[in-house]
Amino acid sequence: MPDFADLGVAAWYGANLHTWAALLVGINLKLQIEGLENIPRKGPLIMASNHVSVADPPILCVKTPRRIAWMAKKELFDIPVVGLCYRFYGCVPVRRGAADLTALRQSEQALRKGLVLGMFPEGTRSRQPGMKTAEPGTALIALRTGVPVLPVALSGTEAVTLPHSFFHWLRRDQPSIRLVYGRPFRLPQSERIRREEVEQGTREIMAHIAELLPRDYRGAYADTVPSAAAEPVQ
Repeated sequence: MPDFADLGVAAWYGANLHTWAALLVGINLKLQIEGLENIPRKGPLIMASNHVSVADPPILCVKTPRRIAWMAKKELFDIPVVGLCYRFYGCVPVRRGAADLTALRQSEQALRKGLVLGMFPEGTRSRQPGMKTAEPGTALIALRTGVPVLPVALSGTEAVTLPHSFFHWLRRDQPSIRLVYGRPFRLPQSERIRREEVEQGTREIMAHIAELLPRDYRGAYADTVPSAAAEPVQ
């Protein structure tokens, strides 16, 4: 029996993807993409990206050949009308800075369905080059589920502001954006997840993202490098 709720989410996702999001990315931005071949075409996946601008999610949705279930701050769901759109989009609300067990269960449910779980480990936009210190949620989910992590790096999106950026094509001043998909990897698994494993997993994820970024975008992770402990996914 079909999951009509999921079919509705997929239809709403596709409608947004092929209208305003495609318009923003297609004619208003100059986009350089690397590493599309690194994206697994099926199976559960955690996509972890740095977060500079409000334009980051639509760019990733348009250019990633998978449907993404985003984790988003709960405050967005409380906004009239806008909150409904986030729910119809299949986003998972999360309370930042708190142990949100409901968000954890919903994210794991999305992964059990074989979806891509989109996460910004920093928890908020930096609004300028330079990554902030990450929250532990991404690593915790990766350790609990054993699902591969796909590191993603965006640079140049600080020049994109909505809704003004829908009119860059008129002025012929489209921002130049670089989008890089790294190779997926798994965090080392252990029988019991301790705080130390989560902290190390967080550093590992951010180091993989930082490795894909220009140096001035690495911020708090400018001097980190991926360890040999992470298991590459073939």
